[in-house]
Amino acid sequence: MRLVVVGGVAAGLSAASRARRLDSSLEIVVLEKGERISYGACGLPYFIEGRVRSIDDLTVYKPEFFERERNIRIRTRTEASAIRHSSRELVLASGERLRYDRLIWTAGARPAQRAPARHDAAQCDNDARLFSLHTDEDALRLDKFLRDKAPKRAAVVGGGYIGLEMAGALRTRGLEVTLIENGKDLLQRGDAHLTQTIVERLERCRVEVRLGENAGDPRELPHDLILWSAGLKPNVEIPAEAGVELGRTGAIHTDDRMETALRGVYAAGDCCETNHVVSGKPCWIPLGTTAQKTGRVAGANSTGGRERFGGVAGTSIVKVCGLGVGVTGLSENEARQCGFRPVSARVEAFEKARYLLGRKVEVTLTADAGSGRLLGATVTGDEGVLARLNTVVAALHARMGVEQLAGLDLAYAPPYAPVMDPVLVAAQQLLRDL
Repeated sequence: MRLVVVGGVAAGLSAASRARRLDSSLEIVVLEKGERISYGACGLPYFIEGRVRSIDDLTVYKPEFFERERNIRIRTRTEASAIRHSSRELVLASGERLRYDRLIWTAGARPAQRAPARHDAAQCDNDARLFSLHTDEDALRLDKFLRDKAPKRAAVVGGGYIGLEMAGALRTRGLEVTLIENGKDLLQRGDAHLTQTIVERLERCRVEVRLGENAGDPRELPHDLILWSAGLKPNVEIPAEAGVELGRTGAIHTDDRMETALRGVYAAGDCCETNHVVSGKPCWIPLGTTAQKTGRVAGANSTGGRERFGGVAGTSIVKVCGLGVGVTGLSENEARQCGFRPVSARVEAFEKARYLLGRKVEVTLTADAGSGRLLGATVTGDEGVLARLNTVVAALHARMGVEQLAGLDLAYAPPYAPVMDPVLVAAQQLLRDL
């Protein structure tokens, strides 16, 4: 039996490793179109910032490790061009045909566009000032440009995770930075207060923010460097041509075992949609944590297992010029669109005892007015964001109501937390509002 995995980063290698643990006799081949495997793509902005000294520091394992320790064959610089499922063959860009018994597609996502479609993409690609930051090769090219050309002014197009992180990273490198976002909403949650909080922090760091402005043709921007981070698109064209069903989000649709409409073909990571545990609806939220978990499930089931993936709450955290911004579940606007009657409460409270120089965090909780069910949260602050966010994540997965959350027996000690944790303060306020 041969298992072929397309994609050699988080989802693909989690799938291959899980399959190997469950079946020592299985032949496993992992294909990666890039040169490097098993690296932390989420660390690329910190490499550009200078906090990570070498791109090699982001590499978790090299191909030799998987081949020596796990008997998994790794083929880099190898790209798939077609799936012939009727004959159980994968056609490679080189023309080679690779037989498989089980196939796991973990080809991830790519930048949605390098430039607006109405412009000449080839000319934009040839603009030496224009960069994306999606792969290790992107990061190396950008870092070389920064060192060799010493640009003074940068435009960052897109107000998602990469855009926000890179605005801070380029400021740290000494550039004047302008952040341009086509919409009026950062992080795309329809949360005006959160957007304003982020804008205020960016402006404190002397980042110019332009919301509701179309960047237009990047060749016409007067900046020395342009980072185009206007969204992602799942890599689904090849499996879709082979008969794999796409979901309403445009990503690959799977069941909760990560199997596609083609029996024996699985998908995991940024190329496929998952189920949102709060809304109950399909969602596409490409994150490394989800990639690793879905990869494990796909790998187990490709060997005959019966594991299931329970879905996501859409949890993420990003650092914006030193400000931690954490979100989980649904915002008030998203909850309303999903048919809930949302009510929100927002509080500021100290993340540890004030007399130990505790700093304030802001917690916003959202619940359904009819049932009292907790729907989501936003947590922002310079310190103490992660612990509060993860508390709410656990409550969302447990389908808790606000009253249950307010009654949790959370830890207290002056160096770590106040007597009433900010999450509990917010929950008590939300109870009163409900």
